[in-house]
Amino acid sequence: MDRCIVLVDAGYLLGAAASLLAGEPSRSRITVDHAALIQGLRERAESDTERQLLRIYWFDGAPDRVPQPEHRRLRVMPRVTVRLGALTRSDGRWAQKGVDAAMHAELTELARNRACSDIVLVTGDGDLLPGMMAAKEHGVAVHLWAVQAADGDYNQSEDLVAEADERRVLDRAWITKAVRAKDLGGVCAPPPVPRPEIAAILSAPLPDSGLTAASEQSAEAPEHAAAAGQNGAQEPAATPKGVPTPKDLAALRAPGAHAVQHPATATLRWSSDKGWVDRPGGTAAEPPEVASMPTLAQLTTAEQRWADREEDITTVGGDPYEVGQVFARRWMERLGDQGGHRQKLSGMYPRIPHRIDGELLRYAARFGLLAHKDDQIDEHDRYAIRAGFWREIDVRTGAEHAPAGE
Repeated sequence: MDRCIVLVDAGYLLGAAASLLAGEPSRSRITVDHAALIQGLRERAESDTERQLLRIYWFDGAPDRVPQPEHRRLRVMPRVTVRLGALTRSDGRWAQKGVDAAMHAELTELARNRACSDIVLVTGDGDLLPGMMAAKEHGVAVHLWAVQAADGDYNQSEDLVAEADERRVLDRAWITKAVRAKDLGGVCAPPPVPRPEIAAILSAPLPDSGLTAASEQSAEAPEHAAAAGQNGAQEPAATPKGVPTPKDLAALRAPGAHAVQHPATATLRWSSDKGWVDRPGGTAAEPPEVASMPTLAQLTTAEQRWADREEDITTVGGDPYEVGQVFARRWMERLGDQGGHRQKLSGMYPRIPHRIDGELLRYAARFGLLAHKDDQIDEHDRYAIRAGFWREIDVRTGAEHAPAGE
C-alpha cells in the first residue's frame, strides 16, 4: 500500500524537546500545541516519504493507563490513534512501562500486514531495533526521526540510526512551531485565557476582626512566653496561626475554650483554602435552602447520561477550568429555575454547596486529574475547576464576581 504511517514515542519526542528548549527533560517545563504538532508531523511525513498519511500512532504512558487531558484531545483528532502504556513512580521518578513493547508490536504487525509502504519512527530507544529489522524484511521503508539534541550529541541509539533507511532531524525551528518553554515566557497557541476568577478565590483576605485577633494573639505570645519562663514552666509557646485549621475551629467552639474567639460566622471556604469568608447561618450544617438544591445526578435522565458520556469522550478535553464549566452548564440547563436555586447559588460565591462540590470533583476525577497525584486532585486544579464552575454560573445568571479587593 502506497501510504505512510507515523509511530511517535511521546516520551522521547517531548522529553527531548524539553531538554532542547528548557534545559531538562521534564515535560512539565514546556507547553505543547498538540494540534499544531500533529499537523507538523503529518506534513513532514507526507513530504519526506512522498506518500499520503494513513495514520499517526501516539504512544505514551499514563498512570493506570487512564487517559490524561492531552491524550483525550489527541485521540479525537483525525488520523490519530493513542496507545497508552503504564506510568509508574519509583524513587520519586516517573517511568514508562509497556510503551516500547506496544510500539514494537504495532511496527511488526503493520509491516507483516503490508498496511503501508513507509513507516516513520520518532524514537531513540534501541529496544525497537528488532522491530525495525523485521519491518524492513517485509519490504517497508523505515524513516527514523530524531529531535535535535540539547548538547549537540546523539539522543538516539546508534544501532537504530545505522539500521534506518532514512534519517531526519527535527531541529529547534521545527520544534518551536508547536512547543514552547514555560520559563522563557513563550505563548503556545491557543493562548491561555485570563482567569481572574482563580485570582479572586486565592486572594480573598481575612475579615478585619480575624486579622485583629490574629495580631493580638501574636503580640501576646512573647508576654506569655516570658511569664512561663519566670514560673519555670516547660511548655513551649504555641506558634500563632493566621488561618486556623478545621481542628482549630473545633477547639474554638469547644465548651470552656479560652483561646481567641473568631467571629461565629467565619469558616473556611474549603479544606485547602487560605482565607475566611462570612457564611450565612454560622453553623456547620447546610442551610435548608442549600440542602434542598438537587445534584446533577438527580436532574439527569438515563438518556442524558448517555449523551453526557458521549460528549465527555469526544469533545471535552479535560482542562480543569473547562471541566468546571461543562458541569455547571449541565446543572444549570437541567435545573431550570426550580425554587430560585440559581440566584441562591450565585449569592453563595465563592462557596459551592458541599454535595454539589463533591459531585463536581468526582466528575473531574473521570478525566485523570487525580490519577498521578496520590488520589487527590492538585490544589491549583481544584481552584481552576471551581473557577470554571463559577464563570459558567455568572454567564447564565448575569452575575459578576469581581476579583477580591476591587
